[in-house]
Amino acid sequence: MTNGLLSGLGAVKRKVFISYHHGNDRFYYDAFINSFSNTYNVVQDNSVERAVNSDRTDYVIRKIRENYITGSSCTIVLCGAQTPWRKFVDWEIKATLDKKHALIGVNLPTNPLNADNKYTVPDRLHDNIQSEFAVWIDWSTFTQSHEAVRQYIELARSSSTSLINNSGPLRQRNG
Repeated sequence: MTNGLLSGLGAVKRKVFISYHHGNDRFYYDAFINSFSNTYNVVQDNSVERAVNSDRTDYVIRKIRENYITGSSCTIVLCGAQTPWRKFVDWEIKATLDKKHALIGVNLPTNPLNADNKYTVPDRLHDNIQSEFAVWIDWSTFTQSHEAVRQYIELARSSSTSLINNSGPLRQRNG
């Protein structure tokens, strides 16, 4: 990462949204908050499912976009073993891409390699890692320091929005 991307940032406190599987990966969300909340304004953790309380997909995605994504610089998707099959994670990624905001996938230690010797990630995130819009990074590398997190956020923010691939079907239920 070049210093040019970081010059002039100084006291900028980026607002980030963290998407994750609440049932399995809360530990990593809490660890991020404990380590980085003085540097980043993390959108308050409320389970979207409980906060929006609707079965209408379009309405829920609009509410995610309006209440969580708008005003943020970046969405960070914490990818554990069950994350790829969570519909609200998919919808949060979709809302992020609709707003053309930066996207980072963070591979958690709880995400095992599959039979093809690859990590499993949500399809929409995978599409954008493949298109080189989204940044894919390992948890320990991403969280090694405040500077590392800042650099990866700025790297993700520098991606061309022309690379966004938001064409996949919406996940309709949890797997």
